[in-house]
Amino acid sequence: MKMIVFGDIHEDKENAAKIDGIGDADYVIITGDLTNYAGADKAREIIEFTSRCNPHIYAQAGNLDQKEVNDYLDELGINLHANGFDLKGVGIFGVGGSNQTPFNTPIEYTEEEIEEYIQRGYEKIKHLPLKILVPHTPPYETAVDVVGGGAHVGSIAVRKFIETYEPQLCLTGHIHEAAGTDKIGKTIIINPGMLKDGGYIEVTENKGELAANLKKI
Repeated sequence: MKMIVFGDIHEDKENAAKIDGIGDADYVIITGDLTNYAGADKAREIIEFTSRCNPHIYAQAGNLDQKEVNDYLDELGINLHANGFDLKGVGIFGVGGSNQTPFNTPIEYTEEEIEEYIQRGYEKIKHLPLKILVPHTPPYETAVDVVGGGAHVGSIAVRKFIETYEPQLCLTGHIHEAAGTDKIGKTIIINPGMLKDGGYIEVTENKGELAANLKKI
């Protein structure tokens, strides 16, 4: 089984068609920020464009999407936020938006809300042996949550969940300048950065083992 994972599209969608093997992947996962402060109409453009590359999509809104994007993804039945899916024996669950920022972006949550939403998704897939957490906001105090000034701005709730439950993978985004990889305990964490910069993740499952690689177009 193979997944292609990317996010922080911000309406700059063309690179999705350039991803090696996207058409052959079993699933495409969008980690958040389909738009730049826009609503369902712009999000629909992103989903329809990506569907022409591969129709098997799961996605969630990021903090720069309007709240109606979350409703649109719910209507399609592909929303990862506070939700979980069994993808060929791999449990994938997510939390969109972000923790609170100084910028008052459209979808922000308290740490308590983030914890609740992660748990809600986890409950749907906790019986599966392989688990992938997709938080739009990365876990706090990692290599992938550092902004330009050097401060860590990730989610404490996301980190706490990883430390407690140890999903095999955490695939995230949100902090564009912090593309890279890290690890908390047994959990591998990857932030591919903005799609327009060419970053994406390839996830494979083989004989009960998950592997994930950060790649560039």
